[in-house]
Amino acid sequence: MAMGVNEEQILRSALQGSRRDLSRLLSLIESGHEITIPSQKSWTLGVTGPPGVGKSSLIGNFVNYWSSRGDKVAVLAVDPSSPKSGGALLGDRMRMTSADSGDSVFVRSLATRNHPGGLSAYISIMIDCLAACGWDRIVIETVGSGQSDYRIAAFADRILLVDGPDRGDIVQAEKAGIIELADIIAVNKSDMEGSEQAAEAIRSSLSMDENPPTVHLVCSHDGSGVDAMMKDIENCIYEARCRLRARERLISAWDFRLLRHPELNRVLDLLETGSITVEEAVKSLSKSEE
Repeated sequence: MAMGVNEEQILRSALQGSRRDLSRLLSLIESGHEITIPSQKSWTLGVTGPPGVGKSSLIGNFVNYWSSRGDKVAVLAVDPSSPKSGGALLGDRMRMTSADSGDSVFVRSLATRNHPGGLSAYISIMIDCLAACGWDRIVIETVGSGQSDYRIAAFADRILLVDGPDRGDIVQAEKAGIIELADIIAVNKSDMEGSEQAAEAIRSSLSMDENPPTVHLVCSHDGSGVDAMMKDIENCIYEARCRLRARERLISAWDFRLLRHPELNRVLDLLETGSITVEEAVKSLSKSEE
């Protein structure tokens, strides 16, 4: 859907600083409207890790850290969607104690809408939009859905993997390969028993890496360890993983194009009834684009 006069007015108002119209603009983007925003240079942090390790609470600490230094912080918190309805609770902001910290903080909850990779299909243009509207720090929180967390590499400059005191979570991260793309690793809930052992186990598992990510013990409840971790996040060098991130951007764009294909439902109907094979379905979709 091409951008009309009303969309242009909303875009202009958002660029001039209207938070209300910024929200409306992001809603239009999420609904599939084609909003033309030049690609922007942005500072992005992807926060990933298993569910329940305190990602949202920790992001609240990040917001306090940056906003107290005069930065404008935007958070895109991605919640999983129901495979049936496509709806989501969108409740991450309830665990971010700084979500309502005035004009320097903007939090937007997004549904994945079952897009492959556990992230909204429109995050890239949303990041460009936020950067164009003057947001200095953009944080993307993933749903914490295991192997799909790879996709965060398509959108974030630097990636923080959050774990808890239970060593079993990071073992799953190692199996899925998520740990390979982390620039920084945080063991949250450092006030709980087993947190130091978990951090040491992670360091040991990364000891053979040429440039292993730094492992921090932090506690989102009292803020301990957060300042030291934030300095590492600000200063981390992420160019070494540029090829992986380029690969994920390409795959994300490919998935997005497939899901918006006008013949997708027809081909799915044929595939569901067994009228065609998966290979024939791929050829049919490819041929219709020529």
